Amino acid sequence: MLFGRDAGEGELENRTEEEERLNIPEILPILPLKDTVIYPFSVQPFSVGQERYIRLIDDVMRSNRLVVLVAQKSPDIDNASPDDIYRVGTVSRVGRMFRMPDGTVQIAVQGLERVTVDEFTQETPYLMAKVTAKPDKQESDNETEAIKRNVISYFQRLVALVQNVPEGVAAATLNLEEPRQVVYVIATFVQMDMELRQKLLELDSVQEKLIQLSNFLAHELEILELGKKIQNSAQEEMGKMQREYLLREQLKAIQRELGEESEEQATANELRRKIEEARMPEEAYKEANRELSRLEKLPTVSPEYSIIRTYVELLASLPWSKATGAQIDVPHAREVLDQDHYDLQKIKERILEYLAVRRLKEDRMAEQVERERENVDVEDGVEVEKIIPTQPLVAQEAA
Repeated sequence: MLFGRDAGEGELENRTEEEERLNIPEILPILPLKDTVIYPFSVQPFSVGQERYIRLIDDVMRSNRLVVLVAQKSPDIDNASPDDIYRVGTVSRVGRMFRMPDGTVQIAVQGLERVTVDEFTQETPYLMAKVTAKPDKQESDNETEAIKRNVISYFQRLVALVQNVPEGVAAATLNLEEPRQVVYVIATFVQMDMELRQKLLELDSVQEKLIQLSNFLAHELEILELGKKIQNSAQEEMGKMQREYLLREQLKAIQRELGEESEEQATANELRRKIEEARMPEEAYKEANRELSRLEKLPTVSPEYSIIRTYVELLASLPWSKATGAQIDVPHAREVLDQDHYDLQKIKERILEYLAVRRLKEDRMAEQVERERENVDVEDGVEVEKIIPTQPLVAQEAA
């Protein structure tokens, strides 16, 4: 929402004699507001679009220009009824009115005094009700003065951290003498929940208002200052990383000019040598080279650098082309898995199934080779001593 500082900056600080002698009529029109609470001493513009409320403004401008501004309980209601609005509002004077080309009306209002809505006398074409002035209870003790000064101090610190408060407002609050002026002016310019805004208006004691506003500002300051600290820390860390990256790039350029090999390049070359010696399958070989290419493009300070390096080293260290030559023993493999790994039954079963299939395949290949040799012996008519293989053929080839 915009605020009319220029229209009534002086009126925020001192009420005129006319306002001191304000005579509130017994019955006044009621204008419900969505997501907005108008306080005494505040000067604010807003738009009126509904036909019934435009008619209300026209009638008010032809009379005493006084209207009671009351917040709605729910912003989703377009035609608020007496049950949809709060019972405490602010009697305000309509200062200016402009008709816009789109049919809406722009008005500027100044809050004058709190009132209670007692009894509705009219609901169509717009709401009218009997109202009673409800002046604030102003304490003048030292405690109230101390809380007021704390609120002003909190507000000035808050203005320095946010960008949505008009210039000069923080300085203007230093010139406010009445505690209730401090409450209403500061509450107008800070962002807070609708419930708290209405609560500040409904509280009778100015000291209670100051306490509520002080607690809110202290909480907001704590969050904003913590966020500022985190932001500054992140910016410093990013600046440090950028400086290190630039220095490392400059160092690489110097090493290239001198024909020297940098530490990062030496690491990449060593990993490339290990990949070539590992004799990986084609799919694993492509994956290892792809990750190595990523590694060469990353700075060493990057969190991904150590992860990718560990992954590539693991791929290169696996025994892709090595075999022990021993016969596969499925029962012994089960014992080793149960001893070294707790639970993981499904994974163990999958490993044992794979080993069992490998053992069965080797046994069948060995039987096939044995039958072929026997057939060759029979055809030649020569009795040849049978050769009993001591280990599967696949294991012999791998060895």
